[in-house]
Parts: sequence; C-alpha cells; structure tokens
Amino acid sequence: DWLLSVTPVRPTVGIVCGSGLGGLAEMLKDPQVFNYSDIPNFPRSTVHGHAGQLVFGTLKGKPCVCMQGRFHLYEGYPVQKVTMPVRVFKLMGVETIILTNAAGGLNQDYKVGDVMILKDHINMPGFAGTNPLSGPNDDRFGVRFTCMSDAYDRALRQLARDVASELGYGDFLQEGVYCVLGGPSFETIAECRMLHQLGADAVGMSTVHEVLVARHAGMRCFALSLITNRSVMDYDSQEKANHEEVLETGRLRAEQLQKLVSTMVARLEHNNNNNSF
Repeated sequence: DWLLSVTPVRPTVGIVCGSGLGGLAEMLKDPQVFNYSDIPNFPRSTVHGHAGQLVFGTLKGKPCVCMQGRFHLYEGYPVQKVTMPVRVFKLMGVETIILTNAAGGLNQDYKVGDVMILKDHINMPGFAGTNPLSGPNDDRFGVRFTCMSDAYDRALRQLARDVASELGYGDFLQEGVYCVLGGPSFETIAECRMLHQLGADAVGMSTVHEVLVARHAGMRCFALSLITNRSVMDYDSQEKANHEEVLETGRLRAEQLQKLVSTMVARLEHNNNNNSF
C-alpha cells in the first residue's frame, strides 16, 4: 500500500538483480528509487555488492520494478521474509519476473563469464523442509500444492535464445539446472562432486525460493545465472572461490546481460500485443 501511494508506476515486469548485476536497474527510464530501509516492513540487504533499493521506471516503454539487491537465507531471514518482495511485486501487478544470480559452474564445459538460462532447479533446503510455501496456504496468491514441472517459462527461454543469437552472444550462452544451497560458505569439493552427479550444472544461494513463490502466485519466471567461478572438483587444485571474483565477473559481463534482458523486455511488450507471448 505504501509503495502504491508513493509511485505512479504500475509494473508488469519485475527484475531481481544478483551479485554484481545491479546495473540492470540503472537502465530504467525516469527512475524512482526507494531504499529498502525506507519501505515499511521491508527486509534490509546486508550483502556487499547488493545496493539494497527498489527502483521503479520504464524499460523499453514497459513499466518495471527492479530489486537492486535481494535477500538470502544466510542473512538470517526466515525463507518467508526472503521471498516477501515477490508477493509485493504480485500485489503491484507484476506478471513476469526475471531473476539473475551469480553462480559457481559445476558443468565442466562451462567457463567463467558464461551465462546459463535456468531450465530447472534442485532445491536442497527444500529437501530439509525449508520452503517459502510452508505453513498455512494464502489462497489469495495460489493453491496449496504448486506444480513446479513448468517453473521456468519455455517461451521466455526460447525468446532468450533467439535474442542472444541475434546479439551474437551464442558462444557464452548455456542452458542448465541450478542447485540452491543455504550458504554463506562456498561448497566443499565433495559437495560439488555430489551436486554434479545429481544433475546440477551450476550452484548458488538464491533464486529458487523466489521462483517458488512467483509460481505459486501464477507469475511467469525467467532466470539467468552468470557463471562467476568454476566450482573446485579436484583435491589437487589450488583454486579457491571468493566473493571478489564474483563481483569482478559481474562487472565484465554486465553490459551484455543488460542488453539481453532489455531486448527481451522489449519483445515481451511487442509480443503481448499480438498474444504470441
């Protein structure tokens, strides 16, 4: 209610920016910026590389809201608080949500700087009962038991591949399965090997919980992982994962990611007019 009272923008697209990828929000025209700390009852972002603000504006003529910085289980928030902004998006009118994250590459064919379209996920905290849809079901948003076999919208994934091909990004675009862990520690070698055996191509600490809530609320989901480091799979390796590497890779690839997402949003608008998307 507070956000609706302070901005005239009624967003139909929501964008969640991962580590080092906050530049997406800077593409919005006529931006209105609200610090999370100024929004009543909103969580606060505590992670370096996450600005901690909500930006409203238009992208390619389409009304958007952008989260510069998200929330994570490892910050100590309950999973329902981590995902609360997605429900705020829904109540403001968002129909399509685009999520980005920084992830470690488990697939040995992936290189640092590759961009992976999420086609599916493995929810490790969910195996242990940590799910944002636990507790009483809120029927205003969706049904008790949410189907997740179509979590990542097939048409949006195809649109991303088409746009990437046109922009000449095909050489660093991948498509695969993302596995979420609780964090904040990076994975051990044994954990990386196990996750790869289970079918995960990339591993991270976000996105999946937000997708669960978005799908529960009937929103279309599209997600991208920027592969910022290769997960260590060899005990003789001297490599070590670190957050600075994550942010640096984000800086290097940010411009192309912004172009990919903004072109997709432009096509969404175009295709909405003729109902093909």
